[in-house]
Amino acid sequence: MHQYPQRPRPDEQPSYQEYPPQEQYQGHQDFPGDPGPPRRYPDRQPDGERPAGARTPESKRSRRRIWIGTTAVLALLLGGGFASWKLAWFSGDGEEVSFGRSTAPPATGKADPSAPATAATPSGDPDVLMPAGPRSGFKQTTKLDDGTIIARTRLAGAKSGFEGDVWVWAPKEYDDPKYAKSGFPVLIALPGGNGFPDNYWADRSLGLQKAVSDGVKAGTSLPFVVIMPVLNPDSKYYYDGSDIPGQAKMGTWIAEDVPDFVKANFRTYKSRDGWAFMGSSSGAFVGMKTVLQYPDRFKAVIASGGEIVPDSPLWKGHQAEMDANNPEKLAQKLIDTKGPEVYINFQIGTKESGKERMTKFQQQYGKGPVKTTIRDIQNGEHNGWHYVRGMKEGSLEWVSKVLKGPKPEAG
Repeated sequence: MHQYPQRPRPDEQPSYQEYPPQEQYQGHQDFPGDPGPPRRYPDRQPDGERPAGARTPESKRSRRRIWIGTTAVLALLLGGGFASWKLAWFSGDGEEVSFGRSTAPPATGKADPSAPATAATPSGDPDVLMPAGPRSGFKQTTKLDDGTIIARTRLAGAKSGFEGDVWVWAPKEYDDPKYAKSGFPVLIALPGGNGFPDNYWADRSLGLQKAVSDGVKAGTSLPFVVIMPVLNPDSKYYYDGSDIPGQAKMGTWIAEDVPDFVKANFRTYKSRDGWAFMGSSSGAFVGMKTVLQYPDRFKAVIASGGEIVPDSPLWKGHQAEMDANNPEKLAQKLIDTKGPEVYINFQIGTKESGKERMTKFQQQYGKGPVKTTIRDIQNGEHNGWHYVRGMKEGSLEWVSKVLKGPKPEAG
């Protein structure tokens, strides 16, 4: 069981970040990243004001400061529109949004959740899978500097019976008309720690989506559609992304309901060549386990943080079922059956423990159809910021080389 790592040095992080208290988990432990800068409330008065009507030498100066402050705010609103949109009440958070629509939204400016998916048809590539619905309703949670949006929806899993939140992000290329008939690769990003009620990869402060966008510009990353589901059904236990007898079917949720949801709403690929996972700590374990368990559906995983075997306390009394979700046993089964090939890219910080487990797995099971690599993140610790850095330094390029990218229309 991991202990909390040392936090990143201040000079490695944006100056506005404030670290949350270390929460104790009953199982996998992870320090995912900062929830972002603290909320600001411009209309809140400072503490310790004097009673109304009190005559003090400071009163006139205070009124002058209020007048100057008000003038500055008005100037910002009238002439500084570029900055004001970043404020919460200008951001559009909570508004309905859509991805890849081929028609304009209704006159109200809001998406119609009942509208059919885009009517564009694929051309040339029989592997392209167009969204057939039912179309989910999305609400914006974050707008990035390049105008792309992270949005959330509520998914009732038809196969697992579990209902939970899913966050999504599509790169700018997804709405580019020249890609309207192309599929896009999917990266399912899984958090560590509790993995409930949020998925911390949907927090812009970790920079996952920006890393993909920057990689696309640099030619080192495919323009992935990033899908970020909750990992567990509650904060009490961790479920190893598996169907533990008598518990919520989180294995079915991750391996079936979430991909079905993606196919209903986004242009994807039918084959496994367009599907991969990434995750940290317990999320890395789940991603790796799922790829090994369903190599006909998923092709690759970026697994950060050193988790290799199932260890939920809920497995007690269910050894056979736990073995069926053990990456070591799944890898050996894949070796014995000679494929298909899967690709595992481990990431590990040089300042955290766990590399010995990765190395042992690579030595014993990294052969035949199980292709493994280990990326050291220099001065990296057990947190999301450093894992994203590792992705920018090479892991995004690695996964992009084994997956299938979108193809623009000729002309």
